[in-house]
Formats: sequence, C-alpha cells, structure tokens
Amino acid sequence: MFTGIIEELGRLQAIRWHGNGAQFHIQASIVLEDIKVGDSLSLNGCCLTVISKQRDLWSCDVVEETIQRTTLKELKVGDRVNLERAVRYQDRLGGHLVQGHIDEIGRIVKKRSLSDGSWWLDITASSEILRYVVYKGPIAVDGISLTITHVEETFFSFAVIPHTAQTTTLGFKQEGDYVNVEVDLMAKYIDRLNQKKIYASS
Repeated sequence: MFTGIIEELGRLQAIRWHGNGAQFHIQASIVLEDIKVGDSLSLNGCCLTVISKQRDLWSCDVVEETIQRTTLKELKVGDRVNLERAVRYQDRLGGHLVQGHIDEIGRIVKKRSLSDGSWWLDITASSEILRYVVYKGPIAVDGISLTITHVEETFFSFAVIPHTAQTTTLGFKQEGDYVNVEVDLMAKYIDRLNQKKIYASS
C-alpha cells in the first residue's frame, strides 16, 4: 500500500527483456535508504518487488500482465520514473490509499499552465473508470495522489502545483503522453457493496 506522495524521481538504467516480461534496473538513492530485497516499491504507480539492491541501483521483474496493462511497456532507458516506498503503519497518510494496482491507461489530452505557476491537465478515461471519479475526490496518476477538479463523460481534470511538477514526471509529460490511472480503492468497495444490495433485493 502507498500514499501517492512521490519520494524521488529515479532513472531507468537498463531493461532486460525475456519473453513477454522484463527486468528493470533503476537508479535511485532516497528510496533505497532502508529497502530490503523482497520489499515493495511503486514505480509510476505500479507496485513492484525489489529482487536486488546495490548502493544506488535496484532491480525488479515485470511480468507480462503488468507490461500489457500499464505504461511500463513504453519506458526507455534513461527515462525518469516516480518512486515511492510502501507506507508504514506509523507514517502520516499525506495522500490517499494507493494499492499500486493500475486500473487503466489514460492519455493526457490537455496540459496548460496557469497564472500561479501550476498546471491544469485533462486525462481521458473510460466510463468504467469514470464511474468512480468524483469532484474533489482522490485519484492516482502515475502513482501521484491528486485531487480531481473536474469530471466530464470522457475525461477528468486536476491541477498540479509547482512542487509536484518539479518532483514528479507530470512536470515534463506532454499532451498525447500516456499515464497509469488508479481510482480510489474505497470507491470500488462502496460500489461493490451497492451491487450486492441490488442483487439481494431483486
């Protein structure tokens, strides 16, 4: 489980493809301070397991399912990536509960700068995802906890403050780029409970 508060921008040092899966090697420093082999790290919102660790490098295996359902297949050597360690029970929950299980790949259809130095982004999403999206509700985009500011039939919007733009991949993502989207976990549970009530009453 994660909070969506990105700790570091890492850099993809190497990709080793094997069949339909891959092994990623990522340069980092902050997130490796207390990480052990077997621990979880979020990479662009995807929960991955550390299989080896050096002083400033860690590695993970990415299975075919993750490759096919996320933007990790688009990554190239040299790309910067959002990194976050799994939350500890004694930590402050600065963002919202993020599983690291991507629901859908979205696309940036609009990115415009605002007068206060922040950015406004529109992200496309399917109706299946947008059913869980509400005004002022939380959402994770590339692992970043964000607050929704606008919802339409085919997209949702949010603002990115200057700090977030400087410390995450959203600062240099462009219109047309793809992003990993994870909706609020609690919204999915509530929806499921409501479905059970409907089935029980029918």
